[in-house]
This record gives sequence, structure tokens and C-alpha cells, in this order.
Amino acid sequence: MQLPLHQLAAHLQKQLRPLYLLHGDEPLLQQEAQDAIRAVARAQGYTERSSFTVAGAHFDWSAVLAAGSSLSLFAERQIIDLRIPSGKPGKEGAAALQQIAQAAPGNDALLTLISLPRLDKATRSSAWFTALEAAGVALQIDPVERGQLPGWIAQRLAAQGQSLPPGEAGQRTLQFFAERVEGNLLAAHQEIQKLALLYPPGELPEGAVQAAVLNVARYDVFKLSEAVLAGQALRAQRMLDGLQAEGTAAVLTHWVLAEDIRALKRCRDALDAGKPLPMVLRENRIWGAKEGLYGHILQQRGNAPLLARLLQSAHRVDGIVKGLKAPDWPQDAWQALGRLALQMSRLAPPAGRH
Repeated sequence: MQLPLHQLAAHLQKQLRPLYLLHGDEPLLQQEAQDAIRAVARAQGYTERSSFTVAGAHFDWSAVLAAGSSLSLFAERQIIDLRIPSGKPGKEGAAALQQIAQAAPGNDALLTLISLPRLDKATRSSAWFTALEAAGVALQIDPVERGQLPGWIAQRLAAQGQSLPPGEAGQRTLQFFAERVEGNLLAAHQEIQKLALLYPPGELPEGAVQAAVLNVARYDVFKLSEAVLAGQALRAQRMLDGLQAEGTAAVLTHWVLAEDIRALKRCRDALDAGKPLPMVLRENRIWGAKEGLYGHILQQRGNAPLLARLLQSAHRVDGIVKGLKAPDWPQDAWQALGRLALQMSRLAPPAGRH
């Protein structure tokens, strides 16, 4: 069965299933989910734990199966903690995981906890994954997106008995906090814990967050693309500054932005040729968060002449990041990328910009 992560605590209060499958790319949330499951298991007598990490093609899957089927000399109940960092168990592993799934239902002497990274659609449709999902509880652990981060921070503060001033002042502080920790949820967690050490429960005094929270944002060049397409020009510039400070290659950053322009132009040409928007997006492999962003742009502002001009700008910036000069453009690669990002951000409908 599939279970949303926010329902895990309530689920564990009611029952503990013999098999849990955690998959996602947010280490903090995955670790917290693992800890919550193991804590409930220990309280119910699962006192012995065996850990395995699948590394390389020659991993011994028979050891995992043997550990799960053997009786412990020291505990009546045990936990098998299995981690597959690559998300690819291989042929032998796939067969072993299906055996684990078959043996799990009704087995109250063994708890199997399987941890995986973020998985693509093909892997989630595989026989071994669907068998595990059917036999136990599957939790997809997604990152906390930028728009959700202020609310997430507020919830974490409330859990340790702290809050921010009500109204606009509190919202500004949450936005400030989110900007400083964007893309680095573990750092956000640590900064929230630091506030618990520095201040007593209750409303945090004015300026406390600004004084205590470090600038620990970690930027993702692909998230930059989403910010630009959403028309978030100021946020995009902060992300460009952060990417530059972190040593990200200007060539990679340009490629990501230029690829969006090329994809938008291909979509525009297909739409002008009479194809429907859903088909165009599907054929160009546009999905997830970008599906809506592309749709808004193509339906409202992304006309062919404007996209053609953007392609020319991307071509000029391509030369700049490779050391060439372009008339009327900054010669610094990151300044040129900033101008290109600003031009792209104007594609977004005015209501979405900020």
C-alpha cells in the first residue's frame, strides 16, 4: 500500500506492518521516517537489528535471505535494515526482493525496512517494486519545495514549542529563513534546533531568526530553471549568485537555461503546426513541475518571434561562457547568465512573477 509521509506517525500508532519501503531523495526526511519506524519496532520487542547495504554487482543476497529466515538466539523479533543506494538491485536482487515480499505478510517476528533513492517510473513499475508495495507499506519521500518551505519551518518550530510573531512580520521572517536554507533541508533542521537551544519556548523575539540563522542555502541548477520559468526573477538571481559561489560551471548553468529555450521553441513550432498541447509536452518529455510552467508560457506569452529572440540571446551567452565577446552583452559569464535568466523570466504570465 502507498502511504503519504505525513500520515506515517498516525499509521504507526495504529499498527506496525512487517515490511516498509522508503524511496526518495531527501535524506533528512528519510532518516526521520526510518527512526520513527525503528522506535515503534523496538517498543514492540524488535530488539535485534541486521543492516545490509547493497554495493556492487557481487552483493551476497543469500545473506539477507538467511538473516530473515534464521531464528535469533537473543531476541524473538528482529529488524532487517536493507539499503540500496543505487536503486538498482540487479537480477539476483530483484528475485530476492520478491521472495522477501512473499514472506512478509503475517510474519510478526521480522520487520524488513528497505531504503531506496528516488526512483523513475520504470523502476516503480518493476515486478520487484510492485511486489514489495503490495506486501507492505511504501512511502515516497519527496523534497520540500521552495513554496512549501516556510510552512515546513513554522511546523518544525511549533513542534519544539516556538513560534514567530503573527501577521506580516512573521511571514517575512519565514521567507527570510527559507531563503537562507533553500535546497538544504538538513541545514534547515539544524538551524531550527539551534533556535531551541538559544531561546525558550514561546514567541521568538524580533530579530532572533535573522541573528541566528546562517546562509546555508544549497542551490540546484535544475531548480534555477524552474524559478526562471515561473518568472521569479529575484529568486533566480539569488540562485545564480549561489551557484557561482558554490563553483558550479557556467557552461552547465547555460546549458540548462538554453535547453529550456530550445524545448519551448520546439513545443511552439509543434503547436503552430496544429498539435494539441498535451501531446506536444509529452513528445518533448516535459513533465512534473515544468509541465504546468511550460503550459502557462506557451498558452499566454511564448510566441514564436519572442522565443526566436531568446534563442539568439542563448547563442550569444554560449559564446560568452566560452570566453568570446558579444556586442552589448556583459563579458562576465555570470552577468550574462543573469541577463539571459531575466529575459526568460519575462516569459511567465505577469500574475506568476515576483
